[in-house]
Amino acid sequence: MPHRPPLAPSPLLRALTPALLTLAEDLTGTMFCVKDTEGQYVLVNDAFVRRTNERSRRGVVGRTAVQLFDPLLAARYDAQDRTVLTEGRELRRELELIRRPGGTPGWYLTSKSPVRAEDGTVLGLVSISQALRGQDADPETIASLHRVADLVRERIAAPPSVADLATAAGCSAATLDRRLRRVFGLSPQQYVLRARVDHAAALLGGTDLPVAEIAGAVGFYDQASFTRTFGRLTGETPAQFRRAARDADAGQPATAGLPWPTPPARDTMGT
Repeated sequence: MPHRPPLAPSPLLRALTPALLTLAEDLTGTMFCVKDTEGQYVLVNDAFVRRTNERSRRGVVGRTAVQLFDPLLAARYDAQDRTVLTEGRELRRELELIRRPGGTPGWYLTSKSPVRAEDGTVLGLVSISQALRGQDADPETIASLHRVADLVRERIAAPPSVADLATAAGCSAATLDRRLRRVFGLSPQQYVLRARVDHAAALLGGTDLPVAEIAGAVGFYDQASFTRTFGRLTGETPAQFRRAARDADAGQPATAGLPWPTPPARDTMGT
């Protein structure tokens, strides 16, 4: 596909407020992009550029996901975009494991929204992907989430329900949801899923266990179900992830960005 930069200024960019575009420049840890209805990037920030193999925004603008990312990852992005562009529906806080250049993956929450003209016509979409980082909280919250983390770790092969997690935390399901979102930015279901995929990634990168055995070890009833879920979250099959882990530098393994989702240490909170 030829590299065709979009015309400027485009109706899509005119539909976005200057204030929004200015703020996007300051998002150092959040990927920001604007895409047109043909899937071309018309605006990106530096954090987005760092997710590609390009060195500047000029190398990204006018190109499509398939030209910038691995095929599976590009296919996932295109599927998300079709939902936003054809159905006009927002994608809210989709949990994704995105590989950084050099092989190290990291967890992100991705949101996408359609951009419309005054007559309602969809002109494109705007997207952000925010890197997940644990936040401090009060001692009671930290203590309860450590109990949750312990339970998930103990039952990684038979994942606990939200009710089980709330019981371990000593609070209601609604309170647990608020606490997890405050510390991790995740719902209880997303927290458990992240823990399972983190553990699977560590096993893929650090052992020679068969994929089917790893699937059972992280609570999937068969290899096919595990492969579908892993691919949806990472854009890679388990086999591809394993190869990337083994190809990574010895000092920077592909699973280095996958710490177990554990709350901040208790002693940092004076407990």
